[in-house]
Amino acid sequence: MSFLLGLTGSIGMGKSTTAQLFVDQGCALWDADAAVHRIYAENGAAVAPLGRIFPQATRTGAVDRAVLKEIIANDPGALKQIEAVVHPLVAEDRNRFRAEARADILVFDIPLLFETGGDAAMDAVACVSVPPETQQARVLARGTMTQAQFEMIRAKQMPDAEKRARADYVIVTDTMEHARQQVRDIVDQIRRQPDHA
Repeated sequence: MSFLLGLTGSIGMGKSTTAQLFVDQGCALWDADAAVHRIYAENGAAVAPLGRIFPQATRTGAVDRAVLKEIIANDPGALKQIEAVVHPLVAEDRNRFRAEARADILVFDIPLLFETGGDAAMDAVACVSVPPETQQARVLARGTMTQAQFEMIRAKQMPDAEKRARADYVIVTDTMEHARQQVRDIVDQIRRQPDHA
């Protein structure tokens, strides 16, 4: 029986990098964002149902994320309609991964794990974290969003302190080596559990 580890953390905390560190330790990874990309891609599972609701959001057999963002910005009810289509398809993708993965530890990289109640399905949760000024510097250094956009996203996410308080493990991603050591320690700890051997 595989151990289910939820991996979460707010924007700019180093979650994707940390997820890869778990893979390096022999864990299997399911990435919620990658699952959304799969179902939005050409001939993806979300293309036809979203196309029926918002025909303008599908182009060349795929979902146009930029158009979806515009729709959400202009129609307060649109997000709920989109989520009603997307969430069950993402859950199917996650369940398929669970059924097919053969690793002893399955890591679920889910940005809104606590916000959506997904932590209830996990054996434990690891939260990645850095101080707020490091978080902000990392996000703005990407050059993909403004300070205002970053603050809006951060405001929608559960505060970092609350995520850390609710998590079983906290991984401080201040340096790569420090993050790698913490991931190793967590994996070792899980693998040493009597019911996991």
